[in-house]
Amino acid sequence: MNTEQHINQLREELRQHNYNYYVLDAAVISDYEFDMKLKVLQELEEKHPEFYDSNSPTLRVGGEVTKNFETVVHEERMYSLDNSYSREDLTDWEKRIRKLVDGEIKYTCELKYDGASINLTYEEGALVRAVTRGDGIQGDNVTTNVKTINTVPLKLKGDFPAKFDIRGEIVLPHEGFIKMNEERVAAGEEPYANPRNTASGSLKLQDSSETAKRPLDCLLYSIKGNKLGITTQYESLGKARDWGFKVPSESKLVSSIDEVLEFITYWDVHRHDLPYETDGVVIKVNDLQQQEELGYTAKAPRWAMAYKFKAEQVSTVLQEITYQVGRTGAITPVANLEPVLLAGTTVKRASLHNADQIEKLDIRVGDTVFVEKGGEIIPKIIAVDFQKRAQSLQPTLYITECPECQTTLKRKEGEAQHYCPNYKGCPPQIIGRIQHYISRKAMDIEGLGGETVALLVKEGLIMNYADLYELKKEQVIPLERMAEKSAENLVAGIEKSKKIPFERVLFALGIRYVGETVAKKLAKHYKFIDAIITASEEELVNVDEIGIKIAQSVTEFFASEENKILIDRLKQYGVQLEVSAEKLANQTDTLQGQTFVVSGVFEKVSRNELKKLIEDNGGKISSSISSKTSFIVAGDKMGPSKLEKAKALEIPLISEDEFLDKIK
Repeated sequence: MNTEQHINQLREELRQHNYNYYVLDAAVISDYEFDMKLKVLQELEEKHPEFYDSNSPTLRVGGEVTKNFETVVHEERMYSLDNSYSREDLTDWEKRIRKLVDGEIKYTCELKYDGASINLTYEEGALVRAVTRGDGIQGDNVTTNVKTINTVPLKLKGDFPAKFDIRGEIVLPHEGFIKMNEERVAAGEEPYANPRNTASGSLKLQDSSETAKRPLDCLLYSIKGNKLGITTQYESLGKARDWGFKVPSESKLVSSIDEVLEFITYWDVHRHDLPYETDGVVIKVNDLQQQEELGYTAKAPRWAMAYKFKAEQVSTVLQEITYQVGRTGAITPVANLEPVLLAGTTVKRASLHNADQIEKLDIRVGDTVFVEKGGEIIPKIIAVDFQKRAQSLQPTLYITECPECQTTLKRKEGEAQHYCPNYKGCPPQIIGRIQHYISRKAMDIEGLGGETVALLVKEGLIMNYADLYELKKEQVIPLERMAEKSAENLVAGIEKSKKIPFERVLFALGIRYVGETVAKKLAKHYKFIDAIITASEEELVNVDEIGIKIAQSVTEFFASEENKILIDRLKQYGVQLEVSAEKLANQTDTLQGQTFVVSGVFEKVSRNELKKLIEDNGGKISSSISSKTSFIVAGDKMGPSKLEKAKALEIPLISEDEFLDKIK
């Protein structure tokens, strides 16, 4: 056996032993024997660097240092999940999906582990990239750190596809978390707050050898890719296990919501026996074709639902009510609490939402209040313990002036929140608008964070987002914690933002009620900013999914002379304020005024590509058949009830080829 063969044999042996120990929990050699084999491999690799392998078992110990984590756009968006809290919520969800898909519906029930979401990319059976969830659109490349986690296979086994992504959670088991905290306390350091945040923070450590010291685990549950030869979610879990991934065995295939609820009831009690933190159950439609038919809302898949276990509740004392001013001027009252441990974290503050909520609960400073985490994320006050109320406590009088600029607050009829009308001069509004402009989903300006924006405003260097484009490196360098390289990166990031497409610029402007989806609709309909500026409320309302409230907000924004000046300046600086010529070249009005339902399996293009073609050619997509449907693009295995409804309403069915001919 030559040296290269010896190295490859040792690597394969160690991978199998690693899988046996960490995934199967069935070691066949001792820790000492494993360490000896690893040592031999390390020595051979040091002597023969020509046989380097980026996925060698020796790299589990870490050692690489990453100063800046590269931002990577996900090939497929990592959506969040809609939440449910009762049988009624799940029954309503089932009714909704039954209207959209045909045939028997089965569900895969999986435990919802509370960790840091990760997307792993494999090519030819080797791990090539690990990216955090980030904002769902893009995340951070943390490959060097993830390679140190023993339950992440660096090389796969079996009949794996040539390329695919697999998603899961990086978690920190209770036992490892307790041990880490014992060591920190013994060393005179503060203990970590909870396993979830510690797991998440571990992925962003600059030295991967430090990550390797932490007993992290990786639980996988979702495969993404093209032509994978998998037809159901439950089958995909089995396949992933066969390829070498650690897939929790608690998942179950069921045929009804009653069986879903049995699974939930069982695990609501037995979750405390698990080695990891879990905060609920995820229910997924099992059939992947049905998942495709159901598709996504703007925020979540229609084919999945998270059931959250009842939130932990504690009582504590309300010490003070303070008020925050948002970028739109909206005022949010905040409860400052006597610190209390809740669901693994110390809670000191909770949102009180608005004046109506304070009045409804009759919350007073000095009260003992009950606090829980809504969805176990955001703390909220749910009630007052009136038995402990002192007679001296006075009713809460909501503030009448802005806490930041002392302007008299206003409250529009029909709206819950008060707001500060001092658009031009209220510091949190000025800072907030710029922070929104630079955020990831908007202009995504690298090298510029929220704290730096606040500092730039405080120093008088900027007063609005157009001012960013006049910043010079020399102006920025004197700022606190700003070196020459940081200043260069900031200015370069601002310059790079001029290439951000129009729909994201429109979202970045911070028009009230104009979120990502609405911005896309407006950009697609009007093509350039001047057409939106001159559009009337009536014209805006005629745009697909634009209501009167959004229309009023848009016209109000562009009626402001100050905003018009900002737009003119952005134009001069070269910011994209119209749909690019390249994008326009791919768009037509061929299908204008026509509504399509896409159903079945297609050969030449994927369902998502079909939908994009419909939208690019001016058509509208609907998930359900109605009298307003113009055509149904029917593929193989179209559901019988959809077919029946189409016939009853006399909706024309066209094939994939007929549709493609239609848009030529």
